[in-house]
Amino acid sequence: MDQLDRKIIAALRINGRATYADLGRAVGLSASSVHERVGKLEAAGVITGYHAVVDPSSVGLGVTALVGIHPTDTATEDDVADALGQLDEVESCYAVAGDEAFVVKVRVATVDDLERSLGRLRRIPGVGRTNTTVVLSTRFEGRPNNAGLQKDRSGGA
Repeated sequence: MDQLDRKIIAALRINGRATYADLGRAVGLSASSVHERVGKLEAAGVITGYHAVVDPSSVGLGVTALVGIHPTDTATEDDVADALGQLDEVESCYAVAGDEAFVVKVRVATVDDLERSLGRLRRIPGVGRTNTTVVLSTRFEGRPNNAGLQKDRSGGA
């Protein structure tokens, strides 16, 4: 992956619906060259998909919580992770260092739904206990992370 691929990725992170012509103008290539590069990035598993970013509150998911999962001594982390993945309300699952094995992001409609969700989480074999932090507001989320994009010699990104 070279600097042009990184620029294409950065542009797609900002607008996943950009046309190849738009991407080409942004990075200084023809639309056909961008199309070929994007295809290679997809085939290599660098670009893993495209999706719509949806406001959770607009679709009735007004409560977000971060839940730390503390495993039992006999827990198999793969089995716990597989079970967490079966719960629709678990949006993200991170394996972490520390006392907790995982931190999951849960989105539900109401606090009552969160309580029921926590009950389901605690009944998963291998889950010893949970530690829940309710999100009061989201300052930013899912922003493009272009930390790997190096600036070019002209000082631009």
